[in-house]
Amino acid sequence: MYDIATRKRALALLDDGRSLNSVSKETGISRAALRSWRTRIQPLPRLNQSAPCSGPADETAYAYLLGLYLGDGCISDHPRGGHHLRIFCDNAWPGLIQQCRAAILAVRPTDKVYVLQREGCVAVTSYGRHWTCLFPQHAPGKKHDRQIALEPWQQEIVDAHPWEFIRGLIHSDGCRITNWTVRNGKRYEYPRYFFTNKSDDIRRLCTDTLAKVGVQWTVLARGSDPFNVSIARKESVALMDAHVGPKY
Repeated sequence: MYDIATRKRALALLDDGRSLNSVSKETGISRAALRSWRTRIQPLPRLNQSAPCSGPADETAYAYLLGLYLGDGCISDHPRGGHHLRIFCDNAWPGLIQQCRAAILAVRPTDKVYVLQREGCVAVTSYGRHWTCLFPQHAPGKKHDRQIALEPWQQEIVDAHPWEFIRGLIHSDGCRITNWTVRNGKRYEYPRYFFTNKSDDIRRLCTDTLAKVGVQWTVLARGSDPFNVSIARKESVALMDAHVGPKY
């Protein structure tokens, strides 16, 4: 009933990580037929998956994406092989969602990116076979419960693009706020940046990189937990405003 070209196109969609329901709605082919073809016909390999991982296509975008991943990212296995990279972004920051999507496409131009709506947030998602190569920090368990260290090649990229890495960290687990105080009956306002993360290792990566670009920071503890990195000095805030800026 369906020619081989139609079958191969449907199987290629499934190999991209699409669900049976999604491909069935797009092509008009029943889920039973799709399921049968998938078991009887070897799906076509994706062109970008046949070659070994050669690193990120854009190192500037990778430094930013690495910061996002360490803050709010995860990698999960796909049932047919490969992996899903997911970066979770709050609905309140549509500009951040677009920057995240653009960074993923710049790092892996041949992998598709889509946005999945969740309650109060979106998961910017990409399927591919090289995400664990690009983010070797992936492992079972929460990041703050295990050691997080950069590979030498990752550190080289961060050293070459420190502000992009810092911006990714702040855009994931950080913020820019305006504090205020009253002195002699007059209200004074001043901006401040925070980075908050439970992982000692990830906070250290943040503060080490801040120090390299001349940003002064302090640690504010919640009780006995030093989860908050604070940047409040006027000169340091000005540097952050010039290179990072608030989420939008």
